[in-house]
Amino acid sequence: MEIFFWPLMNLAVWGFFMRFMEQVSQPGIVSFLMGSVVLWEVLYRAQQSISYSISEEIWARNILNLFIAPVYVAEIVFAACFTGVLKAVGTTLFMLVLSRLLYGFDVLTVGWAFVSFYGALLLFGWAVGLFTMALVFRFGRATEALVWGVPFLIQPLSAVFYPVEVLPEWLQYVSFCLPSTYVFEGMRAAFKTGAVDFGMLLRAYALNLPWLLAGGAYFGWMLGRVRDMGLLGRQAMD
Repeated sequence: MEIFFWPLMNLAVWGFFMRFMEQVSQPGIVSFLMGSVVLWEVLYRAQQSISYSISEEIWARNILNLFIAPVYVAEIVFAACFTGVLKAVGTTLFMLVLSRLLYGFDVLTVGWAFVSFYGALLLFGWAVGLFTMALVFRFGRATEALVWGVPFLIQPLSAVFYPVEVLPEWLQYVSFCLPSTYVFEGMRAAFKTGAVDFGMLLRAYALNLPWLLAGGAYFGWMLGRVRDMGLLGRQAMD
C-alpha cells in the first residue's frame, strides 16, 4: 500500500489534472508539476518510514519488547532510515515508469541533478521523521493524526507546486528556512533552463544539517523523558 497504491493514486489524479492544465495553460507546466509529485513522494515516504515504524510497534503492543531486546536506539533509528530509503527508491522507480508510460514524462531529463535533489529530500524527510517519532514516543496513539499530518503542514510552505513568490511575504521567510523549498525551486529552474542552480542545491544540503541535528536532539530528549516517566509501559498496555 505504501510503495504502490498511494503513489499510484497520487500520480493518476495529478497526472490527468496536469494534462488538462497543459491544454489550457503553458506547455511546460506538466514538467514542473509532475516533477513535484515525484519528488514530494520521496520526502513523504522518508518521513513516514520513521514515524510509522514506531507507531506499528505501539499498535502491536511490541514497544517494550523492542527496548528489552539488545538493540541500541541508534540502531533502531538507522533501521527506520534505511527502510525509508528502500521505500522511497521503490516508490520513485514505480512512479518514474508509470509517468513515462501514461504521460510520456521523464523526470530524469534533468540528469544527475535529480539524484542530488533526491538526496536532499531524503535527509529532510529523516529530520521530520525524527520529530514525529519523538511525538509518537511521548504521546502514543494520541499522535496518530500527526504522523500523516505533519508532512502536509510542510507541503504548502515548501512551494511544492508553485513558486515561493506566490506565498505572502512573511511566509516566504518561513519557507526559505526549509531545505525542501530549495529543492523544488531548483527542480523547476532545472526544467526551465536545463541548467542546475548549484546555489539552491548547496542551500538545501546546508539547511539539512541543523534540521537533522535538531531532530536528533529532540528525539533523544523526548525519549529520555518517556523513560523517566515510565510511559513505554503505559503505551504497551493502552
